[in-house]
Amino acid sequence: MAFLPFYIPTNKRLKVVIVGGGYAGIAALAALTHYEPDIDITIIDPKEQHLKVTHLHETFRYPLSDLLVPFADLEASFGCRHVRAALTLSEDTLRQWQSDKYLVVNDETVTFDYLVIAIGSDSKTFDSQENVLNLQDFADTAGSALLTKYLSQDDNNGEPSISVVGGGATGIQFLFEIQQFLCRQKVRCKLRLINSGEQVLAQFPDGFDAYVKSRMRDSDIDFYPNTYYLGQQAGKILLKEKKTGEQFDLSSNGSLLFLGKKQENLFSANAVGQLVVDQKPLNHIFVAGDCAYFNSFGSNALTAQSAVRKGKLVARNILRHSGRLKILVPYLHRDIGYVVSLGSADAVGWLVAEGNVVTGLPALAIKELVEAQYDLLLMGIDTYII
Repeated sequence: MAFLPFYIPTNKRLKVVIVGGGYAGIAALAALTHYEPDIDITIIDPKEQHLKVTHLHETFRYPLSDLLVPFADLEASFGCRHVRAALTLSEDTLRQWQSDKYLVVNDETVTFDYLVIAIGSDSKTFDSQENVLNLQDFADTAGSALLTKYLSQDDNNGEPSISVVGGGATGIQFLFEIQQFLCRQKVRCKLRLINSGEQVLAQFPDGFDAYVKSRMRDSDIDFYPNTYYLGQQAGKILLKEKKTGEQFDLSSNGSLLFLGKKQENLFSANAVGQLVVDQKPLNHIFVAGDCAYFNSFGSNALTAQSAVRKGKLVARNILRHSGRLKILVPYLHRDIGYVVSLGSADAVGWLVAEGNVVTGLPALAIKELVEAQYDLLLMGIDTYII
């Protein structure tokens, strides 16, 4: 058993339930078993497999199966149990679970000493429309197959066109993967980016925007800034200029929507990760990932990096709270970098300080190193420093 500061275990075998098998939930699972191998863990998640969702843009190059880790494999690796189910959460329900120390799922009563809520967040979407894709579609089918299907439906009787909506990290990564996919397939297709703001990757330093725009020009990708998406119809996309309000349309075989994340279930946590309801912490319920807002100096960014760090922190604090000292550590993690890939051989990012912008192969190498850390974590090897 690895050493954990401030943790002096008792003789009781802990029971922990983790609701959500995304980045935060898996990080909590790995940290719990790293510091306390003799622990009873149940993961509740409606899916059969853990998905490395931040890699979905790579399914234009690799099979979707490369990004899926069956929960059955995680059961074997970590000695946990997976229950396939979705739970409805509310403050009243969570208070009741805190009091009862059990929950009922699939007509089974599951007892626990500690509960971790790590349900993540969904992507923003429009109402379902024909020839419109969002991130969930790519979670079900590889990008190469989806795009090939779109291009075979040429409603414009001319050069096909694809519209990517959203200039955040996800939209930009998909944009350049599609551009390279079209080149490899030797398919002539007009590619464009629709963005509601003037800048792409606006949450990052200005160097990100300048570099991406230069790469779009080099790749002959059209850019429509300050433009709102209104909808997709047969063979065309409906748009509105932000400043003038003028509506117009462009030929488009399909639209790919990457509008960011929505947080329907956002839970407040104190500095050590315990759920706070009516300004009172529920001492045996912790939250992590995109669904959790920590009232601390740590990063609450909706990124896999922050989700993993929150999951690891709450796992360590659960063990400390269960021990003899009950000294918990606050969440103080600050992001030390972020990289956005621009296809298979290019990227833009920052490292250590946001003003330190890195581009090209060095940035891509940083991204691959960070992603390798998580792959090792899935195998039970924790290489994270903190």
